Amino acid sequence: MIAIGQKLPSVNLSELTPDGMVSHDLNTLFANKKVVLFAVPGAFTPTCSDEHLPGYVILADQFKAKGVDIIACVSVNDAFVMSAWGKAQNASELMMLADGDGSFSRALGLEMDTGSFGGVRSQRYAMVIDNGVVTLLNVEEPKSFEVSKADVVLTSI
Repeated sequence: MIAIGQKLPSVNLSELTPDGMVSHDLNTLFANKKVVLFAVPGAFTPTCSDEHLPGYVILADQFKAKGVDIIACVSVNDAFVMSAWGKAQNASELMMLADGDGSFSRALGLEMDTGSFGGVRSQRYAMVIDNGVVTLLNVEEPKSFEVSKADVVLTSI
């Protein structure tokens, strides 16, 4: 599993923007930026939609006030689903990034197999990345939602 002090792996994530599909190389996207990246097991799922994503939407201005350049949500879903979920949640201040094949989650060592529920998904976590290097990593225990909450991460910055 990735650890504090390590550089993010060189992986691309997709985003559906108003200008079309974009494939972001994370090393380039996050270069010289302070980023809060949080991951959810699935878009439109109960805890993710009712609590996890909304917390970051509500506190987006406070993250920006603390010098965060990008707030990004990632899930093992396709970019169309992530875009639709972002619109449904009024998450216009966040980047909704798709890890369509789970390669990013696997490269971090933060994947989980949910079996017939959805296959390989991401574990629930939040991290702070400074110029591509992880400076905070809060990984949830299975079926837990405590350490990756927006308010917890905000107090850690």
